[in-house]
Amino acid sequence: MQHIQNDIKQNTFCHSYLLYGEERYLKKQYTDRLRKALCSEDDQMNVHVYTGKDISVAQIIDQAETMPFLAERRVIFLSDSGLFKSGGEQLADYLKNPCETTFFVFTESEVDKRSKLYKTVHDNGYAAEFTVQDETTLLRWIAGILGKENKKISQNTARLFLEKTGTDMENIQMELEKLICYCQDREVVTSEDVETICTTRVMNHIFDMINTIGDGRTKQALQLYYDLLALKEPPMRILFLIARQCNLLLQVKKLRSQGFDAKTIAPKIGVPPFVAGKYLTQAGHFQTAALRRAVEQCVEAEDAVKSGRMNDVMSVEILILTVLNPKAEGA
Repeated sequence: MQHIQNDIKQNTFCHSYLLYGEERYLKKQYTDRLRKALCSEDDQMNVHVYTGKDISVAQIIDQAETMPFLAERRVIFLSDSGLFKSGGEQLADYLKNPCETTFFVFTESEVDKRSKLYKTVHDNGYAAEFTVQDETTLLRWIAGILGKENKKISQNTARLFLEKTGTDMENIQMELEKLICYCQDREVVTSEDVETICTTRVMNHIFDMINTIGDGRTKQALQLYYDLLALKEPPMRILFLIARQCNLLLQVKKLRSQGFDAKTIAPKIGVPPFVAGKYLTQAGHFQTAALRRAVEQCVEAEDAVKSGRMNDVMSVEILILTVLNPKAEGA
């Protein structure tokens, strides 16, 4: 990222930039910075924006070969094109010797580093990966944003805030804006403020639900399920998230059995170390066989709902009461 900041400061740019990874907020921030630096804000003639996979590479190359109109540069932005996984060979060949006045900015969620387009941008331009930020970085960022508003937050309260929002920086930004407005002229943000105003992510509800099941508190688990239904979450989406969580716990148990700690497990399952630590604790509540059975039952429940053999709400209730219960026979 420092490379992009230096390019902007020195006003010397690569002809192609690739911003990729899970962290959407940072990708957007750096894309916006490049846009402001590469072209004037009101320039509609020389700025071209493409989103999604339904694009013509030949058309983009033709556009790239067109000289800018009353401007220094022509800039082409492409997001989630999929070209860094397949179909980008023709563009890769072009980017080895592009028009001197044309610049490309790519933003992608996933890339294949073996692809010809990735290698070309990496070798001839600049590729930056934006990963999920660790807890220390996020806590510092939260404190910094609040500090600009003359507000303070304790580390424990900030951790509570993160537990509710998750690690997505876009979501954190939105929740911080709500928190700042709610606290108004008060200097210190309290845990009560966080509990009152911040929205708990659905995935956090799923985590809490599985925690209560692991502790043998099935009544509370059912209540969390009914809370999600009251928030208009579809039962099939809840079922999918339960299956996803159980799959993650299976991975964590396997990695733990191989001697890995939370810090090493985190990048392998795509979460920050402090989240991996929570998963390690949760996985300890379940036997491997119970988690495998839960994943299988999730698939069977989905099939039963789709075929009309079972009600969608009831399918998740049965899963919570029987399959996920660590005290159930054979768990």
